[in-house]
Amino acid sequence: MNLTRTLLFAVLAALLLTSPADAADPVDLKSAQYEYSLLTGYGITHRGFGDTRTQVQTVDMIGRFGWFLSRELGSGWYQGRHELLMELPLHLVVDPKVSPMVGGYLLGSWKFTSLDDWAPYVFAGGGILYVDLGLPTMGSRLNFSYQGGAGVQYFIAPDTALSLEYRYHHISNAGTDSPNEPLNSSKILLGIAFYR
Repeated sequence: MNLTRTLLFAVLAALLLTSPADAADPVDLKSAQYEYSLLTGYGITHRGFGDTRTQVQTVDMIGRFGWFLSRELGSGWYQGRHELLMELPLHLVVDPKVSPMVGGYLLGSWKFTSLDDWAPYVFAGGGILYVDLGLPTMGSRLNFSYQGGAGVQYFIAPDTALSLEYRYHHISNAGTDSPNEPLNSSKILLGIAFYR
């Protein structure tokens, strides 16, 4: 659990130590260079989806850093910005046994900017996870994850938004060991985002 505490401390410190936007130069979604987010929620596997046979439930906390790769592109409803997302996830398994899953993700995102107070977005990507659930059907502790989903942010200030997100989440060892039961799950996440 020391690794878990260290990871949580690093994410919270990064969020708290970011300098606030200069009042003379306000930042919003259309002008921001970076996004810092903290997401939390719940996930559960889908038994019978693919080769998933085990029910696994998680309480999730994800620290996210977003780097905008473009200015606004397009016009109309699909106007938006490309964003590269780097995430540090902590998936705390609460069923079948308590155990943390930690790793890192790299995701690509398109954030729609055509609405005033709302910003829908889509994303996809993957990464690595250390998983120690003690399941005989998972042959390795080093696993890989791919995921995709959609969300929406509601701006409570020009540089601050609340988030609601759904993601499909896959974990397996990618055939590097045997057996290799995948964990296919859905996650619902709530969060807060700060733009700089």
